[in-house]
Amino acid sequence: MRVVFFGFQAIVFILIRPFSKRVHRRINKEIVELLWLVLIWVFDWWANMKSVQLPLQVELYADAETLELLGKEHALMICNHRSDIDWLVGWVLAQRFGCLGSGLALIKKEAAYLPVLGWSMWFSDYIFLERSWAKDQNRLKSGLDGLRDFPQPFWLALFVEGTRFTQEKLLAAQEYARSVGMPVPRKVLIPRTKGFVTR
Repeated sequence: MRVVFFGFQAIVFILIRPFSKRVHRRINKEIVELLWLVLIWVFDWWANMKSVQLPLQVELYADAETLELLGKEHALMICNHRSDIDWLVGWVLAQRFGCLGSGLALIKKEAAYLPVLGWSMWFSDYIFLERSWAKDQNRLKSGLDGLRDFPQPFWLALFVEGTRFTQEKLLAAQEYARSVGMPVPRKVLIPRTKGFVTR
């Protein structure tokens, strides 16, 4: 079934994108949503999410105004790695706010080679990186520039490198927070990156 949706994506990419990137993205959003809803349905069914309290919860902290805007405007989602299925939990959240088909990510290049799933991400304007600033600088700039005219609200997820959650890393994040006068985190890490600026 997923292969059929992927086939539709490929046909739309070849026949429509050369003439209208905007129309391609609108159609692709619907196809991707159908493709990924299958995975979300399996996740919901397997975890029995509707009837039980999961040990892994998604806690969303936002003021009322921000909560009201979720799914209605572009957003950068900076995420910590808590498990191997973080991306799927993110998709569940995006689906609940109407952004599943327009959910994007900065993701490692190897994911593009995953059959169906990775290929689908490539057709959907995910930005694939090699974790080398020398190689990724131009790719990141052109990828972000390509999103300027995205026709609907999208979420761009960024799983900051080094944020695979462990107790040891949590203690280091708490110590760092204390040393610079930041609030001490209890359930997330504080990324300490080299940083970059892009326009």
